Amino acid sequence: MSSIGTGYDLSASQFSPDGRVFQVEYAQKAVENSGTAIGLRAKDGVVFAVEKLVVSKLYESSANRRIFFVDKHVGMAVAGLLADARQIVETARTEAANYRSQYGSPIPLRYLTDRVAMYMHAYTLYSAVRPFGCAVMMACHGADGPQLYTVDPSGVSWGYVGCAIGKAKEAAKTEMEKLKMKNMTCRELVKEAAKIIYIVHDEVKDKHFELQLSWVCEESNGLHEYVPHDVHMKAEKYAKDAMEEDSASEEEDL
Repeated sequence: MSSIGTGYDLSASQFSPDGRVFQVEYAQKAVENSGTAIGLRAKDGVVFAVEKLVVSKLYESSANRRIFFVDKHVGMAVAGLLADARQIVETARTEAANYRSQYGSPIPLRYLTDRVAMYMHAYTLYSAVRPFGCAVMMACHGADGPQLYTVDPSGVSWGYVGCAIGKAKEAAKTEMEKLKMKNMTCRELVKEAAKIIYIVHDEVKDKHFELQLSWVCEESNGLHEYVPHDVHMKAEKYAKDAMEEDSASEEEDL
């Protein structure tokens, strides 16, 4: 069968003869054109690190963040089309607020992930709509320990110890596999997360970027929040020093 979706890529509700939905595959390509986002699950929480590409020096530094607060205890990192991602964030916030209003307790992350995944999947079923061009990671830390889930444009969700989405996800996953995350704390993983983002960043195509870091862990009392400024600066310095050491060692080898 041809891998080109000629005639079969006009609608998200249409299958190709070899059983593919091309509109969903195109949405996944939109995610791969975005800056990289990673989530790392430590023994005491979860760390998010996002490579926010800066296409103009005129932008404000705090604009167009890719890390969001869904509820007090739930954070979300996104990759792909930011406008689409904001719709998913709003849907997740509504689900969390409705659950808290009805049951008087914070929404379990597994339930929230299922609800968001069902919402994203619904947009792959009808010809009048298109799939969301984004993927999201959600994390929390509560009585069941740290949890990390990812939902892709097809509406499939997975639980992870470490996950990456965006253009350099494969390179990031390779770096993650070198870490013993289950034995590390969030403070230790913040540095490693920053290092991974700096390693996978493509300086040729994307010269400028901002590193965004957040965590939800025991140190934050189970609340999702941005990493404190001093911790952020130390992590970024650690990442830059590691990059300089690697480049110096490569020059010595030559």
